[in-house]
Amino acid sequence: MRPRLIAVSLSLAVAASANANEGMWMPSQLPEIAAELREAGFEGDPADLADLTRAPMNAVVRVGGGTGAFVSGEGLVLTNHHVAFGVIQYNSSADRDLIGEGFIAGQRGDELPANPDFRVRVTTGFDRITDRILADARGKRGRDYFDAVDAASKSAVAECEQVPGRRCSVANMNYGTDFYLVTQLELRDIRLVYAPPDAIGSYGGEIDNFMWPRHSGDFTLLRAYVAPDGSPADHSPANVPYVPPAHLQVATSPVASGDFAMLAGYPGTTYRHRTASEFAEQVESTLPERADLYRSLIDTIEAAIGSDPAAKVSYASTLASLENGLKRATGELEGLRRSDAVAGRRADEQAMLDWLAAHADNEATRQDIEALEGVLDGARASRERDQVLGALRRFPQLFASALRLQRLALERGKPDAEREAGYQQRDEALIEGGLRQVQRRYAEDVEKAVMVHLLERHAALPDAQRVPELEAVFGGSADQIRTRVDALYAGTALDAEDERLRMFGAAPAEVAGSDDPLLQAAARLQPALLRLEDEEKQRDGELLRLRPSYMSALIGHRESQGQPVYPDANSTLRVSYGQVSTMDPRDGVRYLPLTTVEGIMEKHTGEAPFDAPLRLREAIAAGDFGPTADPALGTQTVNMMTNLDTTGGNSGSPVLDARGALVGLNFDSNWEAVSASWKFDPRYKRAIHVDMRYMRWLMDKVYPAPHLLEEMNLPVEGPSMAPAAR
Repeated sequence: MRPRLIAVSLSLAVAASANANEGMWMPSQLPEIAAELREAGFEGDPADLADLTRAPMNAVVRVGGGTGAFVSGEGLVLTNHHVAFGVIQYNSSADRDLIGEGFIAGQRGDELPANPDFRVRVTTGFDRITDRILADARGKRGRDYFDAVDAASKSAVAECEQVPGRRCSVANMNYGTDFYLVTQLELRDIRLVYAPPDAIGSYGGEIDNFMWPRHSGDFTLLRAYVAPDGSPADHSPANVPYVPPAHLQVATSPVASGDFAMLAGYPGTTYRHRTASEFAEQVESTLPERADLYRSLIDTIEAAIGSDPAAKVSYASTLASLENGLKRATGELEGLRRSDAVAGRRADEQAMLDWLAAHADNEATRQDIEALEGVLDGARASRERDQVLGALRRFPQLFASALRLQRLALERGKPDAEREAGYQQRDEALIEGGLRQVQRRYAEDVEKAVMVHLLERHAALPDAQRVPELEAVFGGSADQIRTRVDALYAGTALDAEDERLRMFGAAPAEVAGSDDPLLQAAARLQPALLRLEDEEKQRDGELLRLRPSYMSALIGHRESQGQPVYPDANSTLRVSYGQVSTMDPRDGVRYLPLTTVEGIMEKHTGEAPFDAPLRLREAIAAGDFGPTADPALGTQTVNMMTNLDTTGGNSGSPVLDARGALVGLNFDSNWEAVSASWKFDPRYKRAIHVDMRYMRWLMDKVYPAPHLLEEMNLPVEGPSMAPAAR
């Protein structure tokens, strides 16, 4: 075993001086900061928060790519409108525009099925298995190290998933230092119950995205169903609502500046413990290149859609994702530059290295850190290529389907334990679900335009980064690319769902030998993709082997200074806590923590994204806010702001008060804090939430759903005026 500077234990990596608003804490860490939680205002028992089988943690769930929470005993799940946007879009068409009109299921039979690969997952276990994962890896390097960790992870997952209905995974904590087995109940029959019109759910659109003040009703209600015997099941009319072990109670009391707030959710990825050179690369190269790529894809898709209403619906979710990604990349770049994050991280790292040098017997650790920098340097040589290839494998739906089918055919020829992660038997239902929904997010002319654009970007790369097989299939000049893309799409049958599903069920030899031109293209490209994947695994193996030494030094140095230490986010359940908070973004400006419906009217122009529906405007004018009105402001609140520590994946996270009642629904960060995934700055880091009083008012007075309010044990007054036509 390699020598380490210190024996790193996440349970011991909690500093007593943690700031109340900083930290995405593992639930198991919370009892160790019980004093800080109570001092901040939490009135419950911090030990309860560490138990994933008890409320409130067992009510917080992974929803699609975000977070949500059970809010009734009958499987009702509250999450963001934008988290469930794909579900809404999946059920929409040019003739039935649920995006624009919203949706309310009057009874259970009216609830609409989500896209087939949409899932709700409930975490039921989180167990440290570091020794098991690293047992065969110690002493190995590169690809051998990667394969040993991968094999041990697959073995642990396979053993865990012997229990029906489970979805298990291995979470890598602190970059290969510790590994945890995550056990989740996977609910597969998810249905749309309530969605406000898009003009409410995303009021302000991309103009207001990451901005404060906000006035968005970014919420949606779904329902999880199971088989009559209570087991997870595919969609079926015979299924019944899932009965969760616990659910959150929506608060009926007001909130005010300074109130305690706590958020639980599944933050995606943060990079705060990355090296100084990685910080520099992010600012100098990665973010500018990503912004340029996303901007060009948005322009390409919008130009190809033109005035086609069906294509507009089909690509609504894709465009929303790209626009959010573009604004995030732009804001992250601006924030890192504003805080001089690169210089700050270099200084921090140098202080860490100086501290390390002052301790004896750490030569192996210093050597590992030097070797780590060498591996990172090598990875930078293919950065631009990897961004383009990543987009090619994600955005063109039919092309991505062809690649997926060919890879699945290859993997099916291996024992299941040796298949590539993502192509094992456990993954086939998700692959099939993805193939089924292609039609809802595809238009031939748009996809061809995206393909041509990305292939032209590839052709413009430096010689050393271009993939010869890609040019052999599609050509290297603009004319060749357009001609060959046209021919491939003119001849393919994969634009029909039946054909995609037939190939999904076909024997591997039939798929590999298919004469479908897109499948042929994917077959010709597969050796190149496997070659690049092998290079990536060689590099990732070395990173897994070397980063723990860097983390050991980083944690040791920070603990010596009394600084908080928590793992970078990695889509596992985390908790942050703080307060409903103001912010002073610049001289002479103060952001108040609550917005009201008056702000909706101030922004209203009659044109998207500030086109408040007539029914909403009339309800605001009527002023009948009832018990949801803020007693201090005398009007209806809309959004609230806290200093909670969040990032992507926290969308839909419940925000709880000191007693555990649900007061807010997280949906965004402020512009000044977009860079917090890399650098936390307490001056600027804020999180933006839907005030639950706004949701209650909309569901009571504006787009009434009294049956759902009653199900959530909330009071119902009913509208005081006849609903207006939209």
